[in-house]
Amino acid sequence: MKDPPVALPLEPARRAVLGCLRMILKIRKLAADAILPRYAHPGDSGLDLCANERVELKPGESRMVRAGIAIELPAGTEAQVRPRSGLAAKHAVTVLNTPGTVDEGYRGEVCVILINHGAQPFVVEKGAKIAQLVIASVLRVDVQEAGELSETRRGAGGFGSTGT
Repeated sequence: MKDPPVALPLEPARRAVLGCLRMILKIRKLAADAILPRYAHPGDSGLDLCANERVELKPGESRMVRAGIAIELPAGTEAQVRPRSGLAAKHAVTVLNTPGTVDEGYRGEVCVILINHGAQPFVVEKGAKIAQLVIASVLRVDVQEAGELSETRRGAGGFGSTGT
């Protein structure tokens, strides 16, 4: 059976060592020219997500950028929208609500909220790689109210409690 177009096949030996679980990510193009997310290299955790529109970001401005796709996640998973390190390092452009979460039941267009932290305007060209899409397992819990919580060495120590 041929692998889906959104994933690169792993060599059998590597798949056995890594214990990779392969699932199907169904993608519907909402625009004929939308680019399907894909892994750039074997072993990558994030699929490259591309813009389906041209957007100019002024310094300090944030905008939602459309990817032109909708997805159907495998049961028990979420998609995390994460920044691309190259955009951040070279242009100070990143994902504003990182990681953005796409829930399993969402079927609308995948969009990315980008922000320009730089001093110069930045143009997102149509087709440009704007984020990474990481598919992750979700652990579901039952919520239980408790009058007390167990003691730990850390206790309530939070922001800056271990030094700066």
